[in-house]
Amino acid sequence: MATPEEFEAAAARSKELPTKPSNTVLLQLYSLYKQASEGDVSGERPGGGFDFKAIAKYDAWSSLKGTSPDDARQQYVDLVSSLFQQA
Repeated sequence: MATPEEFEAAAARSKELPTKPSNTVLLQLYSLYKQASEGDVSGERPGGGFDFKAIAKYDAWSSLKGTSPDDARQQYVDLVSSLFQQA
């Protein structure tokens, strides 16, 4: 399991990626970070209007409901590491 320190280091490192990840990967990073740091998503899904970005972020985070913060932290660290290996 990744420690909180490893998680924070990966979060800082994710801002230094040599190439911008795809939107799909950015949503994975966002949702894993939120699940690891805050737990399950709360509140209502953004509705109405055309804020597709907010809806996508909510749905991505919601898809991790029930994932433990420890597991999300490890998945986040692994994803960031894999992005650097691909670069």
